[in-house]
Parts: sequence; C-alpha cells; structure tokens
Amino acid sequence: MNAVLKKAGVLVLAIGIVAGSLSSCSKSKEVEDEVSVYSIMPEKYATHIFAEFTNDTGIKVNFVRLSSGEALSRLIAEKNNPQVDALWGGPSDTYDAGIDEGIFEPYKPSEADKIPANYRSPDNYWTGIGIIPLCFLTNTNFLEKNNLPVPTSWDDYLHPAYANGLQMADARTSGTATERIYSLVKALGSEDAAFDYQKKLNKNVQLYTKSGAGGALPAANGQAAGGIFYLVDALDIVNQGYPLVISYPQEGVTYGVEGSGIVKGCKHPAAAKKLMDWASTKKLGDFMVANKIFYIPTRPDVVVSDPALDMTKMSLIDASSIWKGEKRQEYVERWIAEVIQQ
Repeated sequence: MNAVLKKAGVLVLAIGIVAGSLSSCSKSKEVEDEVSVYSIMPEKYATHIFAEFTNDTGIKVNFVRLSSGEALSRLIAEKNNPQVDALWGGPSDTYDAGIDEGIFEPYKPSEADKIPANYRSPDNYWTGIGIIPLCFLTNTNFLEKNNLPVPTSWDDYLHPAYANGLQMADARTSGTATERIYSLVKALGSEDAAFDYQKKLNKNVQLYTKSGAGGALPAANGQAAGGIFYLVDALDIVNQGYPLVISYPQEGVTYGVEGSGIVKGCKHPAAAKKLMDWASTKKLGDFMVANKIFYIPTRPDVVVSDPALDMTKMSLIDASSIWKGEKRQEYVERWIAEVIQQ
C-alpha cells in the first residue's frame, strides 16, 4: 500500500512538474509576443515601421519616444532593472556611448552580414538601419527677402541677416545636435575651431529645440529662417510643400547611422532578437523607401530612386561612431560651458 502511494505520489509530482512547465512555457510564449522599446526614431516613422513588424511577426511593439540624450540617460539609470527590451533608432554614437556603461547586449542579427561593416557595431552591440546625413534647411522666402544665396558654407549661417533667426537642436538632449558638433570638428579641423564657430553661431540662434526635428516646422512657416538638421527630417518637411531648400556646406558634414540594439538584461530577449533580425532584412529598407520614410537604407541591395538620397551628391565626411561615442559627453559639457552659459 505504501509502495502504491509512493508511486502515486511520484506520478502526481511528475504531472505537477509537467503542468508547471507547460504553464511556464505558456506564460513565456505570451510574454514573448510583445517587445518594449525606447524609440529615438520620431513617432511618426516608428509607428508605421513597428506596425509592419507586427504584421510580419505577430509581435506587438510597445514604445516610448525619447530624444537620444534622454534615452541614453534613462537606460543608464535603469540598467540594474531594465524597463525596455531594445533601443530603436538614433545615431549609433548613442549606442557606442552606452557600451562602456554596460547597457547593451551583443547580438548579431540574422542578415547582418548583408549590411556593410561600417554601418554596424564591430562587436554586434548595434546594427544600422539607416544613414542620416546632416544638412542645412533654409526658408526660401527669407532668402529672397534678404537677397541671400542658398547657404553652401558653414560661414553663411553666421551672416548678420540670420540674427535671432535660426532654430536647431540642443546638444543636451539631441543626437542631431551632437552630430553638428562632430561635423564642425571634422570640417573645421579642430575642436577649438568648432567651438569658436558655435559661439559665433549662437548669436544667430533664436531657440535650441529638445528634438532634432523641432525647428523644421518653424523654419517651414517662416517663424525661423532655417537651421541644421538630419536629412530625414529636412526631407519630410520639404515634401509637404513648404518654401524650403536643402543644401550642404562645401566644407562637409558628417552623417549618423540610425541604429538598433538589445538592452542587456531585458525581459523579452527572444522578441528583441526577432526585432533585430527583422531590422537587418531588405524588407525594412524597401518599406522605408516605399513609404517615403527618408532614411538612406544601410542595405546596398535596396533600390533608392529619390535623387535627394544620393549620397554621392553630398559633401560627406566619415567619422568613426566609436570616436563619436567616446567624445559625446565631453563635447556636450563643453558646449554647455562655452556656448550656452556664456
């Protein structure tokens, strides 16, 4: 009798373990049907892209839109208890700045090898999904009224006619703004020259905006004369029919690589990996092109017919993402001390 009871007890225990395992798997599967994301990519783009990802995979994306500086600060603050599974969008130096902080998990997406090596992390901490050159965006009515040519030099934005007329991003919050600093360091040849320029430029700035695209609409409707933006945001507003012109300084500009990466210790790692796998596919590039989301795809096999996205027509300067990540905080602090607080 005792032997029977023991066997029955073992059987019950075994059934319980199996049931518990199935329950656990069921819960795990349910959890992995969603992924939480901080998106530096503007909501108007991210919403459409994430909806397409959900259509393809069935995985729901819950996301909060933050500027790059906000996202980096929040991920660092939360690294012992991550609140999201992935970071989406934003220039790659944001990711490189976070690697030493231990906030990203290395992962090589399924089609990463089809993306050129300079558009992804050598250690697989981030993968590029789009290329975003910096550019000038200027109101053509302002140029005509002041009898000014389209700006083609960094010095053109120092003209007195632009006094209190420019809007551009704040380096404390925006990756567009830090890209502006990187561009100036490379184009003008030294850090001192770059910061001297920004002190002069500051006299013509009416407002530094929280996000990189924040000054585009004011420039479009004439509240501002223009500003310095990533091309993706400049093209978006130009294609709405406003009196604007995009141009590039002959001295050159750097460009960002819009990234994507997994947060270390995240709660939904499997879903996050599926998002990274999908981000590495040609499907994402084709979707952005078809829906006029003006990132230049990192996949060279994506056909881009819009001449505005032809990188050979831009004066681009290569700058290592690792160098940017190392310099980011130093440059932000110097910009605050020498430009904003003077």
